[in-house]
Amino acid sequence: MFETFAALGNGFALALQPDKLLFALVGVFLGTAVGVLPGIGPALTVALLLPITFKLDPTGSLIMFAGIYYGGMYGGSTTAILINTPGESASMATALEGNKMAKAGRGGPALATAAIGSFVAGLIATIGLAFLAPSLVELAISFTAADYFALMVLAFVTVSATFGASPLRGLTSLFIGLSLGIIGIDKLTGQQRLVFGIPDLSDGVEVTTLAVALFAVGEALFVASRHKAVTEKIEAVRGSLWMTKEDWKRSWKPWLRGALLGFPIGALPAGGAEIPTFLSYSLEKRLCKKPDEFGNGAIEGVAGPEAANNASAAGTLVPLLTLGLPTSATAAIMLAGFQQYGLNPGPLLFAEKPDLVWGLIASLFIANAMLLVLNLPLVGLWVRLLTIPQPWLYGGIMVFATMGTIAAKPSVVELGMLLVFGGMGFLMRRFDYPIAPVVIGLILGPLAETQLRRALTISLGDLSVLVKSPISIGLYVVAAIALLAPFVLTRLRDLGADED
Repeated sequence: MFETFAALGNGFALALQPDKLLFALVGVFLGTAVGVLPGIGPALTVALLLPITFKLDPTGSLIMFAGIYYGGMYGGSTTAILINTPGESASMATALEGNKMAKAGRGGPALATAAIGSFVAGLIATIGLAFLAPSLVELAISFTAADYFALMVLAFVTVSATFGASPLRGLTSLFIGLSLGIIGIDKLTGQQRLVFGIPDLSDGVEVTTLAVALFAVGEALFVASRHKAVTEKIEAVRGSLWMTKEDWKRSWKPWLRGALLGFPIGALPAGGAEIPTFLSYSLEKRLCKKPDEFGNGAIEGVAGPEAANNASAAGTLVPLLTLGLPTSATAAIMLAGFQQYGLNPGPLLFAEKPDLVWGLIASLFIANAMLLVLNLPLVGLWVRLLTIPQPWLYGGIMVFATMGTIAAKPSVVELGMLLVFGGMGFLMRRFDYPIAPVVIGLILGPLAETQLRRALTISLGDLSVLVKSPISIGLYVVAAIALLAPFVLTRLRDLGADED
């Protein structure tokens, strides 16, 4: 524990430097702004910024990306409360009660309990991240190549099961990403694979190009295809922004319960933010002393889910930093950001770049405090952002995405891939296929291949090496459960419906 405090102290010494504070401030401001805008989440924003930050300081850029993540998770609550349109899917539970509070003239207290709950939960979860990460790193150091391959298999399965309307759709998206990961020069043999005589493909598909195309260009095309000239009604923030004594009394326990739900579930390989937010909403509905208010604007229904939402964001960083496993779309893009600077998250990163890792963790505490200070005074600015016409907004995104790609790698082939992958992103959204598994497959596929070939080389081609370790067996069992559980649950639900 003493070593953790010492490392965290060194992290604060780095994170409190003026330039790092500026990166954190820019990150939380941008994150909140894009979280407020419906349909534009932190994953899209980080993807857009990747191409233009590749020459900046790695630590500062990653601190900014983390600030965007935290700010985006909070910003989604503003649209959920004021126009009943969650900026992020994790804010759907907040919309159930938050918008009712706004219509009843209590939008201020709803925004306040969301901001303070996010701060409290983010603080608790970041402390959990700081103390849990070293323990996971110690465990991960003992992993063999076969264990790492099993871990990658678990990541592929859980990503497929977590994202998308069905596991099959998730697996299809993952297969596309794995196929793209094969393109380029084979690191073991030096042979070109699937380059089709195009020299620019020898280095493989750029993760930044794919991420920008799928998340930014694909989203812009999809929104344009569904555009309707209908404006959302924004509920005015009437009365005081501050909470009454009764509001405080009804909010502090949901904040704590939401944090305790969000962090561990967010840290699981198949976690995410949606599950804990709805669990928190259900829990608060059962525990509320005034259950009649639920559905009519109960403050507990805003406090608990928002706390769970932000706590899960810190939880998501646990597997990302310690094992290199992204469990959310934003975490996948952040993993691409690490690789952009030649860094591979995992146990070795803690040994090779301790200043960067602990500076990033310390910056999360600072970003969390910045969010609390910024959000309530600037609520008027966030409301005005909601009036930006969508054609201007997404037109700007298209221009920004194109210019960023050109700046990162000026090539006609790269622009062609941006267009092709953007069209693919549009079609995937159109037919309800998840986007994140494609990026995760491209990033983790080559790593899984490397670990598999390393394990088989050490064992002289003996396939049994993949299932000799208790760790590998345990990971395969968890992967099998994660893969089969959705099918079993669907079958049981269908059988129950037939009996009815």
